[in-house]
Amino acid sequence: MGVLNVTPDSFSDGGRFIGRDQALEQARAMVGAGAAIVDVGGESTRPGAEPVSIQQELDRVLPVIEAIRGQLDVAVSVDTSKPEVMREAVAAGASMINDVHALRRPGALEAAAGLDAAVCLMHMQGEPRTMQADPRYRDVVAEVTEFLVSRAADCEAAGIGRERIVIDPGFGFGKTVAHNLALLSGLGTLRATGYPVLAGLSRKSLLAALTGRPVEERMVGSVVLAALAAERGAHIIRAHDVAETRDALAIVAAVAAADGAREQGEGT
Repeated sequence: MGVLNVTPDSFSDGGRFIGRDQALEQARAMVGAGAAIVDVGGESTRPGAEPVSIQQELDRVLPVIEAIRGQLDVAVSVDTSKPEVMREAVAAGASMINDVHALRRPGALEAAAGLDAAVCLMHMQGEPRTMQADPRYRDVVAEVTEFLVSRAADCEAAGIGRERIVIDPGFGFGKTVAHNLALLSGLGTLRATGYPVLAGLSRKSLLAALTGRPVEERMVGSVVLAALAAERGAHIIRAHDVAETRDALAIVAAVAAADGAREQGEGT
């Protein structure tokens, strides 16, 4: 999943792809590099981010979604928590709703249930403006898993088929460095729920803590984290650096295949 933020204030690429033409060219580049999904976001969810109006978000994302679907053979996800944006984005061609609030905003669950689109449910402790103030958990893996399974059950009860649901532990959303590392290590627990798991670690502040690198120098660290997430069972990797991440995932897949072949040989 390639990240395409059409915002002025996203933490990594804010302001770079505000215009429709710039956004379309970036989407084209990501598809050429191997992206299977392009995730279009019109409202920043970085720590401290301020909300935007419904109309402003619509004005940002709809022309981009329409252009991508009109010119590129790729699935489009809309990164939003607003039911109004969900409906309009799906009508414009989006086939996934990626919601950092896990469809908890008023009307969001009902809106998603009435649409023929996949949903990605993300865990976040708190709100974007305050989520990194002092996040605390007794057992972060257990609590995040419990929350996501509960939200998935609510979705199924509302009429969203299990096959339409993806879960995301929400790396960096109300988590300390230790919480993020525990979740990465514990991705197998999330995978064991039976829902596909999305991992979004690209360029996040976890890398600043681990490497000291500024955001524009976090590509290598992002690719390493993507490989580790895939190795631990993530089904979808959300990334800014698509070509480099695809290379890493190809290597992970090849090693996994070799492991499987060796185990099969030892069993015969």
